[in-house]
Amino acid sequence: MRGPAAVVASVLDQAAAGLTNILVLILAARVSTAAGFAQFSMVYLVFTVTLGLFMSYVGQALVLVREAREAACRSALAFTVPASLVAAAVLAATGLWLGGGTGRALTALGAVLPVVLLQDAVRYCFSLLRRPHHALASDGLRLLATVGLLAAQPDGADAARLILAWGAAALPSLAVAALLLRRVLRTRGSTGSGTGTGTGAGTRAYLRRGHLGRRFVVEFAVGNGSSQLAVLALGLVGTPLAVGALRGASALFGPLNVFFGAANAFGPPLLTRLGGGGRAVTRATLLLGVALAATGGAWAGLWLLLPDGWGRQVLGDTWPAVAALLPATGTQYLLMGFGVSALLTLRVLSPRETLPVQVVFSLLSVALLFTGFALGGAAGAAWGLAAGSGLKAAASWLRVRKTA
Repeated sequence: MRGPAAVVASVLDQAAAGLTNILVLILAARVSTAAGFAQFSMVYLVFTVTLGLFMSYVGQALVLVREAREAACRSALAFTVPASLVAAAVLAATGLWLGGGTGRALTALGAVLPVVLLQDAVRYCFSLLRRPHHALASDGLRLLATVGLLAAQPDGADAARLILAWGAAALPSLAVAALLLRRVLRTRGSTGSGTGTGTGAGTRAYLRRGHLGRRFVVEFAVGNGSSQLAVLALGLVGTPLAVGALRGASALFGPLNVFFGAANAFGPPLLTRLGGGGRAVTRATLLLGVALAATGGAWAGLWLLLPDGWGRQVLGDTWPAVAALLPATGTQYLLMGFGVSALLTLRVLSPRETLPVQVVFSLLSVALLFTGFALGGAAGAAWGLAAGSGLKAAASWLRVRKTA
């Protein structure tokens, strides 16, 4: 698939995957108690970080392959299977050691982790093979299965049961994706020597010292991963209820994450086609930042004006704790709109400038998160994240000003 149809299929696939992540949290909150959702949120956050690290190492390097794409896919899947089994064993053992509701949920995550990681690896293969419509079919089926299985869970279902239901929802999607991918790999033999992940060496390509995925892992760890791990640590040293409130609030703003992801995915090719050099790119991204920030502010205002009863219909017993965080989380996403557009500008004009900003201000956001929690509990932590987003956006635009 090529041209506009491929772009549309890619956008719809991103939307399906993003909507699935949003609805997982919302549906879990509706059927759980506040304490149960806190446990679920902590374990799902463990999965989010694991997925981010795994797909930074495997997926982002995979999509850069230019030759022998089919062979590169085989190597990626051959590495994903044993690596996901090792990660699953570690999580299951940790869950058994911890015990309690969180421990049982972590063990359940270990049971389903290979399925969900393999399904995501297949998505990257479809992207590499220029078959976004196949990825859309797989992710669309997973969305429907996830909604159906989680909505069918009884009120008060514990975190372990919800994790197992969520993982089981990926099985039909994985089966369909495997059938589609098998047809492609069987009918199109591998040719050429390949680059990037390499071919012939199989899984050994992922264990070499110069594997590109290691750089992507570092970028994820200092960017998204650091803040997510900080929230998880907050539940360990503070209270799991704070994690549940923060995750519930972020779930409400999930649609904006889809917009941010689309801007990062499709922005660079469009911006590089602009005439006028750096100033033209900066003007375009500044307008994009204003649009994203306005969307974030409007979305926050919508939830703030929502009647309390409606909020409870969405998030159940978790809604009161989440409602208290809406002003701070809304401010955070408003500022993130400017930050995303600034980092997008740097990625186009001077790609080397993004990593220092990510490292310094992601660590600063973590510090502000814990400082805010110490001063004002979950609400203080949310305001700390908002302050971190604002400082990162300001620093990024200052670098744009020097670069453009």
